[in-house]
Amino acid sequence: MPSFTQPHSVPRNFQFPGEQRQGDPTMGTINAELADKGFLVTSTDELITWARTGSLMWMTFGLACCAIEMMQMSMPRYDVERFGVAPRGSPRQSDLMIVAGTLCNKMAPALRKVYDQMPEPRYVISMGSCANGGGYYHYSYSVVRGCDRVVPVDIYVPGCPPTAEALLYGILLLQRKIRRNGSIER
Repeated sequence: MPSFTQPHSVPRNFQFPGEQRQGDPTMGTINAELADKGFLVTSTDELITWARTGSLMWMTFGLACCAIEMMQMSMPRYDVERFGVAPRGSPRQSDLMIVAGTLCNKMAPALRKVYDQMPEPRYVISMGSCANGGGYYHYSYSVVRGCDRVVPVDIYVPGCPPTAEALLYGILLLQRKIRRNGSIER
């Protein structure tokens, strides 16, 4: 049984449970031949996808109480930066937006404007019942019944408010989705 604490001890065919390896069989053959000699052969798309999953820059769009849980995710107990996710203050420097809280009709155009300022490819996580579908204020005349009516959402994190662990799990799911789909085309 290999020890996973030693360098280079991860099996070559390692993959997450339930994930299918997508790749060119020719590249796999070449990789297998050159792996023993210390070389790695890959495509540019796979390299960009690998880099993008390890360096998600997120922008907060905290609108209500879910934002407190989102802030807690950056603290030492959860330390989201160990997964390569770091907060940014500008939408032009971020590729992930976390919408946390109740989105009202007056704030919807601002959300869309900030989303449009983000560079491609851009991703959105909807955090909490209010952002997912209006939540407690669903029947209010001034509330948008889900931020997916304004921007396309990639991952929904349920809860009122969801815990920091749930949001962290949503970010890991987004990284897996990026790894599976690639990063150049969405």
